[in-house]
Amino acid sequence: MSSSLAMHAGLVAATFVVAGFVKGVTGMGLPTVAMGVLGTLMLPAHAAAMLLLPSFVTNLWQLFAGPSVRALLGRLWPMMAGIVGGTIAAASFIAGGGGEWAVVGLGAALTLYAGAGLTAWRLDVPWRHERWLSPAIGAVTGVITGGTGVFVVPAVPYLQGLALKKEDLVQALGLSFTVSTIALAIGLAKERAFAVDDLGHSLLAVAPALIGMWIGQRVRGRISADTFRRWFFVCLLGLGIQLMARAFV
Repeated sequence: MSSSLAMHAGLVAATFVVAGFVKGVTGMGLPTVAMGVLGTLMLPAHAAAMLLLPSFVTNLWQLFAGPSVRALLGRLWPMMAGIVGGTIAAASFIAGGGGEWAVVGLGAALTLYAGAGLTAWRLDVPWRHERWLSPAIGAVTGVITGGTGVFVVPAVPYLQGLALKKEDLVQALGLSFTVSTIALAIGLAKERAFAVDDLGHSLLAVAPALIGMWIGQRVRGRISADTFRRWFFVCLLGLGIQLMARAFV
């Protein structure tokens, strides 16, 4: 392996360790961090294909860490259906049709998410509006996922606005991210931007992600969650602005 390839592999592994660490501390952020950093190293479609297995494994772990999977599925299935439909419909954008604008879209999604996090903006979702709002939020999240590889906007603010118990919120996030990962894999495969052979590269990223997640879970109680989240969003904001600026340089 040449020195440049070794350095590239080392940067990818380090990216997934950091992304896993963020997820271990906060319960989210692995695909967001991975897409943000890898988006500076490779095309978004390649980055999205690489994060599929690490995202799937860590989110499945998060999803089944509590007892409320069936109840959450019964409540949130319209949102999940919207995510699947929107992601598959928009996957052609990240798979190549969007070109450099896919990078701009990725930067914009990261910037919006970071801005919402830094301003502590929260939705308040009344129960009576869930029937129509849930599939709409899912569809918009799916379109953004299919276009950028980022799962969080507007799914995370919406789920946080449902007034779920802390454990249920963590599981609901795991459900949303798991469904998004599967839908993104289907969308990329449909557009011939992801094949079985690509699983090898994605598989190599699982171990660093799990190591980072384990470390994050170990130190979660020893650091200030508010301070960590604030710096996490500041870093995402910087990444998002940098990615958007690349289209104009």
